[in-house]
Amino acid sequence: MGTFGVSCLCLSPAIASATLPTDSLQRETTSSRAEDPYTLGAGDQIRIDIFKLTQYSGENTVLVDGTLNLPVVGSVYIRGMTLEQAASAIAAQYSQRRILRSPIVTVSLVAPRPVKIGVSGEVNHPGSYTLERQSGQVPTLTQILEEAGGIRQSADLRRVQLRRLQPSGAEEVIVVDLWQFLQTGDARYNVTLRDGDAIVVPTAKDMSLAESSQVAAASFAADADQSINIAVVGEVFRPGPYTVTGTARTAEAGVPGGTTMLGTAPTVTRAIQVAGGITPTADVRKVQIQRRTRTGLEQNFTVDLWQLLRAGDLNQDAILQDGDTVLVPTVTNLDPEEAAQIAAASFSPDTIRINVVGEVVQPGVVEVPPNTPLNQALLAAGGFNNRAEQTVLLVRLNPNGSVSQQQVDVDFTQGIDSDANPALRNNDVIVVKRSGIAAISDALGTATDPLTRFFTLFSIPLNFFRLF
Repeated sequence: MGTFGVSCLCLSPAIASATLPTDSLQRETTSSRAEDPYTLGAGDQIRIDIFKLTQYSGENTVLVDGTLNLPVVGSVYIRGMTLEQAASAIAAQYSQRRILRSPIVTVSLVAPRPVKIGVSGEVNHPGSYTLERQSGQVPTLTQILEEAGGIRQSADLRRVQLRRLQPSGAEEVIVVDLWQFLQTGDARYNVTLRDGDAIVVPTAKDMSLAESSQVAAASFAADADQSINIAVVGEVFRPGPYTVTGTARTAEAGVPGGTTMLGTAPTVTRAIQVAGGITPTADVRKVQIQRRTRTGLEQNFTVDLWQLLRAGDLNQDAILQDGDTVLVPTVTNLDPEEAAQIAAASFSPDTIRINVVGEVVQPGVVEVPPNTPLNQALLAAGGFNNRAEQTVLLVRLNPNGSVSQQQVDVDFTQGIDSDANPALRNNDVIVVKRSGIAAISDALGTATDPLTRFFTLFSIPLNFFRLF
């Protein structure tokens, strides 16, 4: 937890600010505003100096009830007063009781009390925080947001509220535009805090992809090294809940990607990589993010990962926050040329696994890139042997649990075609049958095998007599 301090009698002079209509309970100001003088409270350590009367001077601590216990006059209430007001109140007590005539009193702050701040709304760790002050520093709005774990992506930085209780009992609401602080660096928007302040970070009505990365890069944003819990559903190889960090990669379809801590915020594409990558039927133009806010309402928006691939629009790779759900819908009509580009994307798996059985040189499981046509998978298995039929059977397990079969007449000069050379999916099985000639040859071999064994047995005695 950070520490802060103060070495002056009051904060900065007034700064012009717009004031909205007021009522009996609160008033609201916007953006940068005047910094009010420091007011005293329980725990403050002060020094009282009365001119030429050292016996009445010395250090004192404000008690829990907001009073000071002073020589001769006893209890003096100073809670909520500025240093100048406290000096006047002390002088009035000595004068009214006819102990001193026109005393000259000076009050200075020796050690300010800890600042207790409440933080709620769109921060990672809402709650109450106590900040110690020292070395002449006063805690600011952005510092308390850092203490609270940083702001969430769902935060509305333009309407951050600072609620401050006045000595009269009324509540003052100061609305701070932290977005202007990010854009201009104007420190007046980063207001200083007082003991008892309450910070409320509201939920943004709309999600801005263009602003998301700037918010994530702010010093008071969530720590990029922290993992988040999200869910990925739809057209990915391994839908479900995941813990994601800023870096993830998957090598094989359906294999959850590994993660490392590199100080990068978790994004949509990294979440998809952790879930094993997209399937060939994914609609990357309409990836949906469903976000639960602190108010309990959902903040939903859509990203177009095709624009990320075609135009390099990094804003489409939205930054995620804890509790998000990424939904990858099913495409209705996929262009084969687009499928090839999507298969080469970083959020697609590097390889898919195809099982080639039957009359090929090297039958078994082969690993090929996504969207690989059937011809290339056969070549990866060494191609046909001299017993193979040119027509193969493609067996596919569909997402609904059914099994489909397709006869394909292989032509190694054919490009990708849904009928003549279909693109493969993970776990497809290619069955290469025997040719008719090979089948007849095998049948004849089977039929003549008993005769062959008989003549072999009959020839053994003859070979024995030849020895003599």
